[in-house]
Amino acid sequence: MVDETFSIRNMTKGKTPHLPFRDIKEAILGKKYSLSLVLIGSQRGRSLNEKFRNKTTVPNVLSFPLETTEGEIFITPVRARAQAKKFGKTERQMIGYLFIHGLLHLKGMDHGSTMDKAEQRFCTQFQL
Repeated sequence: MVDETFSIRNMTKGKTPHLPFRDIKEAILGKKYSLSLVLIGSQRGRSLNEKFRNKTTVPNVLSFPLETTEGEIFITPVRARAQAKKFGKTERQMIGYLFIHGLLHLKGMDHGSTMDKAEQRFCTQFQL
């Protein structure tokens, strides 16, 4: 069965982390929201960040709403790996956290205490 509401593409040489991506997506955005998650390398991340945010750094996560109920999230695992220790997380936990962060942006949240609390709640719920 093909699921048209969620897809993952890994464009890196690494393995896709074993995380409950679909369950997290549905908990935050619902079952009907159509989402594409793409794991990308540093070069692609920097290129997207330059094109859409005028920033030359490698991002850890980028989220793009495409329609009211459709969006894309790009995560750069190499960047997540580099940041994980700083935040006291494993690479898997960091990627999960970044996924949640991107989903909350797609839900319309901006950085701040409300978003921080939601991130903590979902990280706890999904044992990240």
